[in-house]
Amino acid sequence: TVAQKLLQHSSKSCARQVLTRRGFAAGTASSEPLVKTALYDLHQELGGDMVPFAGYELPVLYKGGENGGVMKEHLWCRSEGKAALFDVSHMGQIRWHGKDRTPFLEKVVVGDIAGLKKGQGCLSLITNENGGILDDTVITNAGDFVYMVVNGATKAKDMLHFQEQMTAFDGDVAMEYLEDDFQLLALQGPGAAAAVAKLLPSSVDLVKMPFMTGHDTTLDGVEGCRITRCGYTGEDGFEIAMPAAHAVSIASKLLEDPTVNPTGLGARDSLRLEAGLCLYGNDLNEEITPTQGTLGWTMGPPGSRRRVEGGFLGADKILTPEGKFQKVDKKRVGIMGMKAPAREHAEIYSADGTELIGEVTSGTFSPCLKAPIAMGYVTTPNAKAETPVQVKIRNKMQAAKITKMPFVPSRYYRVPEESS
Repeated sequence: TVAQKLLQHSSKSCARQVLTRRGFAAGTASSEPLVKTALYDLHQELGGDMVPFAGYELPVLYKGGENGGVMKEHLWCRSEGKAALFDVSHMGQIRWHGKDRTPFLEKVVVGDIAGLKKGQGCLSLITNENGGILDDTVITNAGDFVYMVVNGATKAKDMLHFQEQMTAFDGDVAMEYLEDDFQLLALQGPGAAAAVAKLLPSSVDLVKMPFMTGHDTTLDGVEGCRITRCGYTGEDGFEIAMPAAHAVSIASKLLEDPTVNPTGLGARDSLRLEAGLCLYGNDLNEEITPTQGTLGWTMGPPGSRRRVEGGFLGADKILTPEGKFQKVDKKRVGIMGMKAPAREHAEIYSADGTELIGEVTSGTFSPCLKAPIAMGYVTTPNAKAETPVQVKIRNKMQAAKITKMPFVPSRYYRVPEESS
């Protein structure tokens, strides 16, 4: 199957993803060829520093231009009237068909898929029998089908998991993987709406398009495209999908706008960390439950249908029979106050340095705050904001404190009341 071929490729390519340049650089050599997205040549023309990521060759940053480099690319995305363009074609795009697609999806993800109106989307989590997170995903009710985007490094395993669950499911459901014939771009930042509007039909009113909604559309006259108002930076933005044959022309058209800057994986990582968003494989994995990851809200508020009914894999490990969250031994937190960046696996200790209470899962220097920030897990009694801790960085203890996230205020789009 496609998923099995993908998994064979992914297992080899992911093994060499010890990405050291800002978390993204070439690892050990491998004979397994990397996949090139449709924008590969354009990346090189723009000065892209190409590295292996999720089995693909993608730019970590752009060299040579006055707005290139992780720091400048990051700050551009946060600047008023500006937008950052990312190639995220490594992500897995799936369409779900069949009259029982929603009941099936509610067995494999934790969210209220039945409650999504046409065009509405949500962040959800794919769980296993133990309640651990197999992946995070954005799911949209597209009317005639359900549109799902999963992470590039996990898409092969996700689809094998889905196939196993479909075999055991008594209903009408079909999975259509769009493969690399469909490419995906992300346009993020305060100027994203103004930039993408130039390519959309005049009938599309982005002022009235809420965050986490999407629909099929034409882009620069190209049919068969899709736009979703979502993203991974904490800013307003869009993910736009298009046939691979038109990806270069659409990306080039967007880049003709002086407010749009090509942006690599390095800035994508620092932007999402400032926004308090998880990177699967670092901050989430098969051993971490939604409640440990402080993502219980993806199941809905107290008393909501999914919280009370459960019905998804591992629900009995996460929820009580009354729909309340079971107690957890650790929680995901933000950490600040260190003098140097704390990287993945850095140990977190109690304030007096005598008790190991957790570890860092992601860390960087925040370009906006001009200070180190980190995300990690600590024992539940130590997870309260402002709790003083010590972080071991390069074998030296540094004073820090637990903090709330996001580190930088999110600016997700809200439809003005007079327009709703």
